[in-house]
Amino acid sequence: MKNFALRTRLETLKQQGLYRSRRIIESPQSSRIIIDGCECLNFCSNDYLGLANHPKVVQAFQAATNIYGVGSGSAHLICGHSVAHHNLEAEIAAFTGNERAVLFSTGYMANIGVITALLGRGDAVFEDKLNHASLLDGGLFSGAKFKRYLHADMQNLANKLQTSTAQKKLIISDGVFSMDGDIAPIKDLVKLSQQHQAALMLDDAHGFGVLGATGAGTLEHNALQATDVDILVGTFGKAFGTAGAFVAGSEALIETLIQAARTYIYTTAMPAAIAVATSASLKLLMHETWRRETLHSLIMQFKQGATQLGLQLMPSDSAIQPILIGETNKTVAISQKLLQLGFLVTAIRPPTVSPDTARLRITLTSQHKTQDVDALLTALAQVIT
Repeated sequence: MKNFALRTRLETLKQQGLYRSRRIIESPQSSRIIIDGCECLNFCSNDYLGLANHPKVVQAFQAATNIYGVGSGSAHLICGHSVAHHNLEAEIAAFTGNERAVLFSTGYMANIGVITALLGRGDAVFEDKLNHASLLDGGLFSGAKFKRYLHADMQNLANKLQTSTAQKKLIISDGVFSMDGDIAPIKDLVKLSQQHQAALMLDDAHGFGVLGATGAGTLEHNALQATDVDILVGTFGKAFGTAGAFVAGSEALIETLIQAARTYIYTTAMPAAIAVATSASLKLLMHETWRRETLHSLIMQFKQGATQLGLQLMPSDSAIQPILIGETNKTVAISQKLLQLGFLVTAIRPPTVSPDTARLRITLTSQHKTQDVDALLTALAQVIT
């Protein structure tokens, strides 16, 4: 491509330790996976409850392909919206305590679609500085006045809300922040949204299914009701082990999104078989509470062990347990050493995180064993000096 200097750009990324390579996985998702013919313990998967390869979920998917085929054939508003999609929407609405829900093909598309459908020029959107890229992009794409507040800093957010003259205001936050693992101060966000007559949107991608007594997520974890937030977004590619996303809220909200969200209107619906598999995951998530109990026990085991080793953990009680290293090349080198020892742990680098905050992003799942966590701690003690 003329004048794009692509090779130069790629070489610069390599020199800066920011070049990313895809690893080819040769096995199903699990706590143990095969890479380049070698088995390793997987500590970077978002399959928090071990449902991605659960026999009942796999069987539901296989049976559904015999009924619906593989592809959905079209967008939801043309001929792609099957009874399987419709049933899952109803199940998600009931589980979250909302009037309705609508499915999106990905979480990224859900966030972009919601924000751009609801906001425009003259409106204002207020986002946590550490929100997921899809939320930040949605705010920028909307054309609204885009204001980022300091991470979890409610006074900073209050000041920005106070000085805003926009009639339509939307506060947006992750429920669990994907790179730090901490949980949003959701109770304070609810209070501020009410005080300033602002709508509140919560992306609970990493909390939904994992937090709360029934797995309903960050709201349940904080003893809040569905009506305390205006817009709830969740994904199926993490705790549910499938793919796609949903938005839940009032009847008026969901119908507005169906009519106006471009990432819903102008894309092919997810395969109906995925919807059926997700329904199977929802049942397992609701009834097999031991999965969450096991996960939280492993989180505590890891945190205690890492603290004893003097590792620099970040303030997280979620399945995401980052170890702050700082320098990019050092973080990459540690990740590579861990892989040589049989542990897959991702090095997270800028621009995903701020400069000088590169980290090892460790994620735990209910499929891990206590001996797996002990083995990881032993390896970390060996490679981090």
